[in-house]
Amino acid sequence: MTITRRVFLRNSALAVVGTAAVPSFLARAAWGTALSGARTKRLVVMFQRGAADGLNIVVPHAEPQYYAMRPSINIPRKAVIDLDGFFGLHPSLAPFQPLWQQRQLAIVHAAGSPDPTRSHFDAQDFMEAGTPGLKATEDGWLNRSLHNLPPPAQAQRSPFQAIAMGPSIPRILSGLEPAIAMNNINDFSVGGRNPKPSPAATAFEAMYNHSLDTVLHGTGEETFDAVKMLKSADPSKYMPAPGADYPKARFGDSLRQLAQLIKANLGVQVAFADIGGWDHHVNEGSVDGQIANVLRDFSQSIAAFWTDLGDLGEDTVVVTMSEFGRTARENGNRGTDHGHANVMFVLGGPVKGGRVYGRWPGLEQSQLYEGRDLALTTDFRQVIGEAVARHMGNENLKDVFPGYENQPGKFLRLLG
Repeated sequence: MTITRRVFLRNSALAVVGTAAVPSFLARAAWGTALSGARTKRLVVMFQRGAADGLNIVVPHAEPQYYAMRPSINIPRKAVIDLDGFFGLHPSLAPFQPLWQQRQLAIVHAAGSPDPTRSHFDAQDFMEAGTPGLKATEDGWLNRSLHNLPPPAQAQRSPFQAIAMGPSIPRILSGLEPAIAMNNINDFSVGGRNPKPSPAATAFEAMYNHSLDTVLHGTGEETFDAVKMLKSADPSKYMPAPGADYPKARFGDSLRQLAQLIKANLGVQVAFADIGGWDHHVNEGSVDGQIANVLRDFSQSIAAFWTDLGDLGEDTVVVTMSEFGRTARENGNRGTDHGHANVMFVLGGPVKGGRVYGRWPGLEQSQLYEGRDLALTTDFRQVIGEAVARHMGNENLKDVFPGYENQPGKFLRLLG
């Protein structure tokens, strides 16, 4: 089989670092992938910390009660980016419109955790553990999703299989499967020459020192070389793909570096990033203001990430979630308080986008949860479960989401 230079560039660190010397395990991985036709499936989870206001993010602009309950913070119909005649996007989500039109972006409304808590801490913990209402769960569902991946994925595990973009391993990635946190590629030091290695690097090396996996032991030193190679190319000078315009903020920078790691063929299978700033009790704003600003950062960062991935997006699914939504009515401070159901975005090559999934419960008084919130009609584990099973190939969902009956028959069928 002839392997073209383009195929090799796509499947090796050369795509990131140009003519730098490529560690042998990366070259072997690229060569083996090209020969076998194997493609790494990736699941990227993005958490909107603080309880995002789903009703002002994906607006039910054909619902009269929406405007009646939000006289000062509603998104006027003339400003909404219409999707299907009933729902529309907040205007700050304009970068999502092409993704919707290209049918790469799907929306699940009235979704989230069924647990009634209105505590940020508990709700985030439940969603990251994947066991709403149960605090005793020790690990995170994204870590558990790696347990039973089908071959060849399990046979080709990389120490970079699970990446958290941040200073520490989040709840969602804690567990038996090795995972690393990377706040900044430049700060991620490996090898014995650095007198003060970063905590992430120390954990990374310990992964090998205590591992009984001979495959991991065999590639450990070469993986250290790979990180050194990325750093020697000066990651701060990384040039994203044309059109990938990342905002100059923490979330955009995290996704830029994540794209760089994915394009370096380091074997990333699952990844996590988060963005705060969604707890708008006071002066939430409408077309302008607090929610508009954070939505602009959110959508521009994700759109840039998607553009940067290029054809690697064919094998990537991105899912967004937040711990709970906001009250249907605005409060006396022109904001919203802690609510219940919310909205999720699902983006990816195999996504059957251009559609809002889930049953809309309505906003009439009798339809509200506890008389104040958007009611939940889709458990977030249905959405995630479909991505884990149909995209990643791990159909053992009873272990990923213990205690939850997550059968394929219940999937929303938003993945092809």
